[in-house]
Amino acid sequence: MTTEPQSPPPCRACIDRPALDFDFSMAFQPIVDVRTRQLFACEALVRGTDGTGAAGILSKVTTDNRYQFDQSCRVKAVELAARLNIPCFVSINFLPNAVYQAATCIRATLEAAKRFNFPVERLIFEITENEQMVDKDHLKSIITEYKRQGFKTAIDDFGAGYSGLNLLAEFQPDIIKLDMALIRDIDKDVVKQAIVRGILGVCAALSIEVIAEGVETEAELAFMREQNVHLFQGYLLARPAFEKVPDINWSAVAHG
Repeated sequence: MTTEPQSPPPCRACIDRPALDFDFSMAFQPIVDVRTRQLFACEALVRGTDGTGAAGILSKVTTDNRYQFDQSCRVKAVELAARLNIPCFVSINFLPNAVYQAATCIRATLEAAKRFNFPVERLIFEITENEQMVDKDHLKSIITEYKRQGFKTAIDDFGAGYSGLNLLAEFQPDIIKLDMALIRDIDKDVVKQAIVRGILGVCAALSIEVIAEGVETEAELAFMREQNVHLFQGYLLARPAFEKVPDINWSAVAHG
């Protein structure tokens, strides 16, 4: 018999914070499994309420409202995913610097999942390698708590920063997403091929799943499939769609 995760009381750092003074919505971009030709996940991406890009919204995020924004993103993503009946994982970017105590700061996410009837075991939380690094012990505690709560965890943009392998030495997420800069033209770049093969070897040894993100050509897709990668995200397959799940270009999978 399984028990539902319990929402702990808020920590002191979370109490009496004013609501955001701006609104936003989400677009969704699929991550597909080319073996089964099915959705693996949909990544929730911040957008303006009129569908405009994330830049205008992110420019309003400050150190003073970062916590409220992070919490609001989680709730908005869960709400829209439930409304759209998204049948797969939903991947949400999170700001580790906005998490004070992992067990208590997750309460709004748990409450939203319960309120909108969305299974918590279908949530993935992504930290970008480009995010200004917080204390590694703090980040490790976040990942540990999220796993305990039943969430999957991922490192986004892996290979874009300088600390990727060091991060893996400290903690092992369920998933890494290879940065699009490594994927771009990888079919004809032997240096990128060597780097990616090395990363894939490490991930295989640590039982970490790999997503190739930013795939734009059939040649890139074909090369990565030859390396036994089967999870893909990128414009070749589908662009983000505002408040909906876009159709997937399955013909690219057939050719790749």
